[in-house]
Amino acid sequence: MQRPAPSVPGDLFRPSAFAGEAVPFRVTAFREGHDVIGVHLRLTSPAGAESLHRLTPLNDGFDRWSVLVAPLTEGVWRFRYEAFGDDFATWQHAAAIKIAAGIDVDLMRESGALLLKQAAGDKARPAAERKLLDAAAARLRDAAADAVDALEVVRDADLARIFAERPLQSLLTLGDERELLVERERAGVGAWYEFFPRSEGAELLSDGTVRSGTFVTARDRLAGVAAMGFDVLYLPPIHPIGRAHRKGPNNTLTAGPNDPGSPWAIGSPEGGHDAVHPDLGTIEDFRDFLAAASDAGLEVALDLALQASPDHPWVAEHPEWFTTLPDGSIAYAENPPKKYQDIYPINFDNDPAGIRAEVLRVVRHWITQGVRIFRVDNPHTKPLQFWEWLIATIADETPGVVFLAEAFTRPAPMQGLAMAGFQQSYSYFTWRNTKDELEEFLTSVAHDTADFMRPNLFVNTPDILTEYLQYGGRPAYKIRAAIAATAGASYGVYAGYELVENVARPGSEENIDNEKYEYKLRDWAGAEERGESLAPFLTRLNEIRRAHPALRQLRNLSFHWSDDEAIVVFSKHLPAELTADGIADTILVVVNVDAHSARETTVHLDTTVWGVAPGDAYEVEDLLSGAVWTWNDHNYVRLDAFVEPVHILHVKERR
Repeated sequence: MQRPAPSVPGDLFRPSAFAGEAVPFRVTAFREGHDVIGVHLRLTSPAGAESLHRLTPLNDGFDRWSVLVAPLTEGVWRFRYEAFGDDFATWQHAAAIKIAAGIDVDLMRESGALLLKQAAGDKARPAAERKLLDAAAARLRDAAADAVDALEVVRDADLARIFAERPLQSLLTLGDERELLVERERAGVGAWYEFFPRSEGAELLSDGTVRSGTFVTARDRLAGVAAMGFDVLYLPPIHPIGRAHRKGPNNTLTAGPNDPGSPWAIGSPEGGHDAVHPDLGTIEDFRDFLAAASDAGLEVALDLALQASPDHPWVAEHPEWFTTLPDGSIAYAENPPKKYQDIYPINFDNDPAGIRAEVLRVVRHWITQGVRIFRVDNPHTKPLQFWEWLIATIADETPGVVFLAEAFTRPAPMQGLAMAGFQQSYSYFTWRNTKDELEEFLTSVAHDTADFMRPNLFVNTPDILTEYLQYGGRPAYKIRAAIAATAGASYGVYAGYELVENVARPGSEENIDNEKYEYKLRDWAGAEERGESLAPFLTRLNEIRRAHPALRQLRNLSFHWSDDEAIVVFSKHLPAELTADGIADTILVVVNVDAHSARETTVHLDTTVWGVAPGDAYEVEDLLSGAVWTWNDHNYVRLDAFVEPVHILHVKERR
């Protein structure tokens, strides 16, 4: 028997949703015998307003019931399930069979009349409704009425509607009260773009060195990012960078005097986690950058990396915050075979209270500057209890702050971080590329863990350039972006993705001449003029996301079938009652995940997902090409990876 949903395994933490998210409320409910039951969801808003929602049976053989509700108000909602004997539905089912068969006809008619009169006596019902109920009871008791007349009462649609809205209940059973945390929309929905501010506006000097970009020069890139339709601009660490063991180009151990080093090697005599790198400007420049981003429609996410360079003030002031080896040296960070000699990880064992106080001070400092989103570096290497405390403390002080967990780790700690409060999580998406892998992974994040874990489907990062992207060329970049933008409510790209930067450092899974260790000079405008940029494609994806509310949901993902091992087919549907304009929204995505070929196949669709009967025709419009076709539940497709590897289809109408 499945646990009630939404819920978190173990019930140690609250399930969560974002404002406007279509949440499936589900419960298992049954009773002995053949009597019909009904199930209600009683939902209480943070302000105390109650609403009642009727669940429908899934008819899956497991006695499960479900209803979709989209809470709009942020805060803690309370809910409980109420199961009851549905007396009218029980009579209706028995009467339909017995009266038609001529069995116990008089008994069935009188039993129905008694129920109708009972309902008509309810003064809370509208007068017109009570009159209709009295008339139906009279028809059942009319000696001149025959079985046909009686069956008309049994099958009357108006009566069915009346009792669906206000059923006759008996044997009411109440479930336990539960809670659902509803957070702001950005906690679950957004298109993210990552860039290094030091590269934006960086200038190559005559002596071959590079002058760093600043917050002032990086402001010139904001319009381009916003024009592509992104919602969130994520900045790697903006703090002073240490000199000791600074990494050079391509992660070499020896840096030249003008090499900028890795932004994740935080701390120098100029300051630590609460300071801005002098090359980028001042704290006032950063605040001006935040304001300019906001004016452009972008929210800035700041990196929170709890680690230090050997030059960080923490190292001298709090050596107990680090791990000392038997030879007296401080342990640097490792993720074998990767080594980070320029970074000391924090050890929470010796002074957890002191570390907690300092991190809370740092986070409060950046919130004071105007930051409301933090992308947290490697949170799985810190105690889970620490994150639970920090996120809860910040949420109490400043509601709406979002934390994204960059934790490419095992499922248990990754999911544990989400349960403890992280609003979003990096995931295994970058390494799921085949049809089978994608179907298994996306089904899992959309349904199995969606009550507590929201994936952000980043297509690449400065650390991750998968073989699929390295060898798939431009088609691979389009395929991955299209899947991420449509399958997930949140997704992200790292700057340079639109330029198809797919050359890896030999023997690694990261870009050659990696921006982590050097400035990156890019010609954004020239690439677009030459037709080499995917910016127009990303722009169109984000336009489609904004126009179609079904794509800004996670849990409404349904996979369909194709006869080809490389053709993935899925839909996202949002019913009319949950859209702002009252019009249902359905998107079909058909994608060829083989970046090296053209594929022809037949796709097979369960059209009942969006309310179309099997065999019925309807129109679809390709939102990328503008083509319009008449489809049914079996359709021929041809997708050429070198022309257009994906259909993003809007279901327009039935014919």
